[in-house]
Amino acid sequence: MEFAKLAAKQLFYALGSDIRSWKYIPQALWVAISTGSGLRMLWRTLTGLRYLQKKGLPPYEPGLPGDKIHFLRTGSSDAILLESQGHFALVDAAEDSEYPADMPWLAYDGWEDYVTDYVKRVAGGKLDFILGTHAHSDHIAGFDTVILDPDITIGRAYLKPYDNDRMQSYERIYWDNAQRCGQMVAALEARGVPLIENISSKPFRLGNFKLTIFNGEYANTSGDENDSSLGLLMESSGRRAFLAGDLNNHSGNENRLRGEIGQVDLHKCAHHGYEGSSTLAFATGLRPHTVVFPNYAWKVYPTVAGRYIWAGNTKRLLATGSFGGVAAVFRDGEIKYYAIGEYAQPKKARPV
Repeated sequence: MEFAKLAAKQLFYALGSDIRSWKYIPQALWVAISTGSGLRMLWRTLTGLRYLQKKGLPPYEPGLPGDKIHFLRTGSSDAILLESQGHFALVDAAEDSEYPADMPWLAYDGWEDYVTDYVKRVAGGKLDFILGTHAHSDHIAGFDTVILDPDITIGRAYLKPYDNDRMQSYERIYWDNAQRCGQMVAALEARGVPLIENISSKPFRLGNFKLTIFNGEYANTSGDENDSSLGLLMESSGRRAFLAGDLNNHSGNENRLRGEIGQVDLHKCAHHGYEGSSTLAFATGLRPHTVVFPNYAWKVYPTVAGRYIWAGNTKRLLATGSFGGVAAVFRDGEIKYYAIGEYAQPKKARPV
């Protein structure tokens, strides 16, 4: 009886996730069967979230050869360090511990010191560029600390202009996005770091990585700030990864972009694995082998994780909170994954 309940629940998740995804279910099932993963997909769907991997990654060691993506352990926020041939870049910088006095509900754990320390230890404090995917504090709030650190130098910064009209009422009233974005821009000005606001989709290089920014010209105000999030496609050693920021499909962005992005080997799930992003159509379009969630495993929505399994090609789901961060290493036509774990310094405790 319990087995049947789990099966019905997962079917409900897939069907009810997004009405625009219904028509893709037969396609997703066919992809699963044609790639030989039908039984695995069925079993993992029936057993719910047990397919979220919580162990089994080897420990990360400094000096491993290859091009790397460091998905840092920053709670339910994003901070990702890119590394290739001695070149480094930082995509988002996690939540910070600052908040306006009249917004005590924003007293979150801050990760700005942890991210800054990691950049100095791993990248030697030298970043070719930084990129803020969108103006939400759980993605850009830590940037001012990174930028203003005297031991860190930054070549350039990518960030869309802040647009209050693009923010929904709850984003303006309950969050401090305007303050955090303003702090980041002020810090860039103070350090003389060039800010690129008109963001091109023309590919560029970071060492061996070929990088392409998506959604840079998107300016629709009918969605929310997540809707305008930048995405970053990374290609190296014959493998492809897509970092989705908090991209969603409220105004059809996932539908618009999935064909342009194409199939990838690694997908950084949008919006920390929460509902509102990652439709079944998007998961089926990208068909990633591995999905990384910048979150704790228990906070990833079954609706979201289940769609990747239904999409037919995903064999590994990794949450950064389970491994102290996850390092993806591109080398010799493969991507290997490591638990950052003890290599990461503990976050600084909030003063009482």
